[in-house]
Amino acid sequence: MKVKVASLSAHLPQKIVTNDDLAKTLDTSHEWIYTRTGIESRHLSSDSELSSDLAIEAAKKAIARVNLNPKDVDGIIVSTTTADRRFPSCACRVQGEIGAEKAFALDINAACCGFIYGLSVSDSMIKAMGLKNVLLIGAETLSKFVDWTDRSTCVLFGDGAGAFLLQPSQDDSSGIIATKLYSDGRKEKYEYILAHNGPQNDNRGYTTMSGKAVFKCAIDCMAISINEILDENGMTIDDIDWIVPHQANRRILEALCRMRNFPIEKVIITTQNHANTSSSSIPLAICDAMAKGTIKEGDTLLFTALGAGLVWGSAIVRL
Repeated sequence: MKVKVASLSAHLPQKIVTNDDLAKTLDTSHEWIYTRTGIESRHLSSDSELSSDLAIEAAKKAIARVNLNPKDVDGIIVSTTTADRRFPSCACRVQGEIGAEKAFALDINAACCGFIYGLSVSDSMIKAMGLKNVLLIGAETLSKFVDWTDRSTCVLFGDGAGAFLLQPSQDDSSGIIATKLYSDGRKEKYEYILAHNGPQNDNRGYTTMSGKAVFKCAIDCMAISINEILDENGMTIDDIDWIVPHQANRRILEALCRMRNFPIEKVIITTQNHANTSSSSIPLAICDAMAKGTIKEGDTLLFTALGAGLVWGSAIVRL
């Protein structure tokens, strides 16, 4: 039995902020941001929009596309680093708001690699527990966790949510082929949020990043995880129709391709319009590519990501 992607969807906040918009209040420019990141614009949530709000909209779209009754959803897993509150979970709010009365609900925090971690957990739970319908959602409002006076970090991030409806399938021609996960807690200092590093009386904290160290780790770790997951499944890059990486920085993706001789033409890149949306970046990129007709049903996709922790991993999925 394989676990297939029965439906997928994306939801982005309405507000779009360009590099030129940021240059009005920061010591920066469109050229400075774009040449270093490949980012041109990003969607930002309003003050009243929470990560769970974005997750709810993505979930509703995913189940509506296959006319699934919310009462038939068995589980909801939300991958997020920007939960509305410490508890209860974002997933619990999604469960209540969409009317998934019998679904379990849990959050996963594996930073920018969260969707791949969630995919692995969902795959295992469906197979072990005999579940029929699981919603996996990546949802982030990172704009609420950056210092908007720090041009080295605030220009990098955007908000959004993407959802997969996962179901068991006896058809081996499609579904999750493999997932592979890694972590190295010794490198936690490279990227983090501390509750006390924000302004006085602000308990949210700000994103702190060692840019050069993360850049190098991302290239090295993703390259290794791609090679290992392909080797372990008797595949080569020629068996992959599209590489869908975490959309952190276009320069990272270009360097990854140069290092391992991957064809850049096979890489889905949406950093220019989404910026870094952490755990929601992979489903957002897939939905964007499918809407444009780039990715099609039957294509074999390779996901890869690295996030704070450090955590990283890859997955192979045939749609």
